[in-house]
Amino acid sequence: MQNLKSKIGDKEPSEFHELTATFLNPYSYLHYRKEPEKFKEFDTIFFDGILLAKLASFLYRKPISRVSFDMTSMAPSVFEFALKHDKTLALIGAEPGVVEIAAEVFKNEYSKLRIKTTRHGYFKNEAEAAEYIHDLNHLNPDIVVVGMGTPKQEEFISKLLSTGWRGAAFTCGGFFHQTASRGKSYYPPLIDKFNLRFLYRMYDEPKLIKRYFLSYPKSLILFITDTVKSR
Repeated sequence: MQNLKSKIGDKEPSEFHELTATFLNPYSYLHYRKEPEKFKEFDTIFFDGILLAKLASFLYRKPISRVSFDMTSMAPSVFEFALKHDKTLALIGAEPGVVEIAAEVFKNEYSKLRIKTTRHGYFKNEAEAAEYIHDLNHLNPDIVVVGMGTPKQEEFISKLLSTGWRGAAFTCGGFFHQTASRGKSYYPPLIDKFNLRFLYRMYDEPKLIKRYFLSYPKSLILFITDTVKSR
């Protein structure tokens, strides 16, 4: 899909002033192709998943790196940027109580990190979500990280941007859950080194097995088809 190709980041940026970014893996690509308008507000889209990144490199005929918002990839860069430029953060997502545990892990690693607010990612209704987004806009954090799963996290950031808020915003999927349950090093070193993160995710979260074996093959085939058709 041509509009996706134009937004794909081929490497992680070094500066994050007002950058809005989200991440596609084979599962979230299925949501993207159904409702691409929910992703239009993002400056950059990264491929989160080694298989999709390698496939895109082949189809787009340029090197594309796997980039994820976790401690093996972009998260440390964003936290270090926040420290360097004295930026404040808002962390939103996961189940009640989880994001607070994750925030403590981040502050233990980056003692001067200014986390302005945290909140779980469950809202009773759209009115409650809209009220929180309104309050968040007035709180005005410099960086917002949202982990609600696709497409809810993309919708949340788009609605926040529609209020006039301007800053850096990132989706992060299950990052808060992973950090709260396993600390700063979610993946064992060898798993990370050999790009076997998907196997570890299935071990840690068996509910994902169906996604990996059913949704992923379908998504990769559709990605190939969509890319060939867009040429």
